[in-house]
Amino acid sequence: MMATHDEQARTGASKRGFAAMDKETQRMIASKGGQAAHQKGTAHEFTPEEARRAGQKGGEVVSRNREHMAEIGRKGGESRQTARNGNRQGAKPDGEPNPG
Repeated sequence: MMATHDEQARTGASKRGFAAMDKETQRMIASKGGQAAHQKGTAHEFTPEEARRAGQKGGEVVSRNREHMAEIGRKGGESRQTARNGNRQGAKPDGEPNPG
């Protein structure tokens, strides 16, 4: 989808070339470039240390979002409570099965 004239005026630049392509076309072209680099042997392959550091950086960025972290904590607490209660259908809140 191309930007409208109003969107172009607000950003101050019109999209041209790669930026003007839809996301799927961009992905297809980028994928071909990656495949070619691997075949040629010039593609960068992460060492375990580089991969660990990249993951750590991503985690640091995510953890800055306090609202997101609070949601993760709530889900974990709910999951733990469900597991503690036996995760059985018909179980009472104290974990005892209902007679019947």
